[in-house]
Amino acid sequence: MIALALKLLRDELSDYIVQNKRSGDGITKDRIALGNIASMDNDTIVELKDSVIITLVNIEEESTLKNGSHIVKTNSGIKYMEPAVHLNLYVLISATQKDKPVADNYEFPLHRLSLVLQFFQAKKSFTVKNSPFSQISSDQPGVEDDWITNELRDEIKLNVELYTLTFEQINHLWGSLGGKQVPFAMYKVRLVKIQETSGIEAPVIEEIENNVLITNAECDE
Repeated sequence: MIALALKLLRDELSDYIVQNKRSGDGITKDRIALGNIASMDNDTIVELKDSVIITLVNIEEESTLKNGSHIVKTNSGIKYMEPAVHLNLYVLISATQKDKPVADNYEFPLHRLSLVLQFFQAKKSFTVKNSPFSQISSDQPGVEDDWITNELRDEIKLNVELYTLTFEQINHLWGSLGGKQVPFAMYKVRLVKIQETSGIEAPVIEEIENNVLITNAECDE
């Protein structure tokens, strides 16, 4: 579910960036990608250069939705299962330069980052229905990993908000990533639902029998 949520955001964001990119910017949709920005200094991973990279850096449980019901209705009755876990995803979106950047090329990452900010300022809520550019919106599986059931489609409801870091937090973040800082923005993506569907099934209770045993003494009374 985490991968599906980030794919949905990536597909919608990539269409917006390509449609609104600056003149002379050769970025294409495949350059807006899910990836580990910590690997950017690896010379063998060229896909992270001159791109917009979406990296998951932290996960937190939504405490306000922690105590859910253990009972789920099914077509044949009910099922006892652990409540779903609702997650907030902290997503780092980085705009990188080419292998050998020059001064003028720095403007392209800055403009791409501006487009990221514009996109999420204009659209904060995401579902499959309001995300026409996402591959997972299609019933046709084109790519195996992009196919999901209708039930999962209905469960994807994401709220995206800008998350501001302090200078100290920025220093710790990029220090833990082990790379040089590039233009970036951090977003908090709420709420991603995770639930294991296995559980104990029980039929629906359709009638209640009330069998009362009456003794001879009670009859005499």
